[in-house]
Amino acid sequence: MITAISYAYAVARDDGALGRALTGLSGVSGAPVHLVRPTDRDTLVIAVSPVPEEEFGEEALRLRLEDLDWLESTARAHHRVVEALAGHTTVLPLRLVTLYRDDERVRSVLRDGRDAFGSRLDALASRAEWGVKVYVDDQAPEDPEGRPDAEATGPGRAYLSRRRVQRNAREGAYRRAGQVVERIESAARPYAVGRARHRPQQGGIAPGAGQNVSNDAYLVPARCTDEFRAQVGRAAEGFEGVRVEITGPWAPYSFATAPDVPQDGPGVAP
Repeated sequence: MITAISYAYAVARDDGALGRALTGLSGVSGAPVHLVRPTDRDTLVIAVSPVPEEEFGEEALRLRLEDLDWLESTARAHHRVVEALAGHTTVLPLRLVTLYRDDERVRSVLRDGRDAFGSRLDALASRAEWGVKVYVDDQAPEDPEGRPDAEATGPGRAYLSRRRVQRNAREGAYRRAGQVVERIESAARPYAVGRARHRPQQGGIAPGAGQNVSNDAYLVPARCTDEFRAQVGRAAEGFEGVRVEITGPWAPYSFATAPDVPQDGPGVAP
């Protein structure tokens, strides 16, 4: 017989209608999602689904965490549940692969962390996360001060001259990108109540064209969303070779971690 353990997605408050938002929704491993609460009268809940211990036990999980396809599939399922909840209420997303040995352990975590969870949910109410990325275009514009030397003769000198032009153009684009980042910080400050810096995305995980040089998240009150997007969107105007990408609204992943949230994973405690 396959033993199931509890996979937790997010903490939220349920006004009685949240369960309907999860109707028919599949979570990690295709399992249905349900709500766990400390007592029948509590509004504080954690959304969980059962997952097989043979797949999420310590030894199996150690191998699966090295499987990029598995990680992507799990992250998508996790995000799908969090976003379904966020469409109806304020959520406190939990880390990917937050595991407990059973639902009773989840209830215990809720009881012990009631004040911390409640305080963080209050701080996130009516606020959403917006991502702001700055890119340097792959093909940087020509640097007017670095045009090829008209007097360069021979293929070797011409090649070096072209390389110098390319290098100067790229360095200029990166300088302009730094200025845009500073402009974004100033533009966002009156509207955002929080900012989180993330590593720029590189390689296969960078979805946009060009080189990602800045990858930040901002926590923005709903009433400030339009002005925030407008002001930040203008930050790159007039800066050739630099592009700003604004995405959202998202559940507040970058601002959601409550202090000392216990878990029983990777793998689960007996």
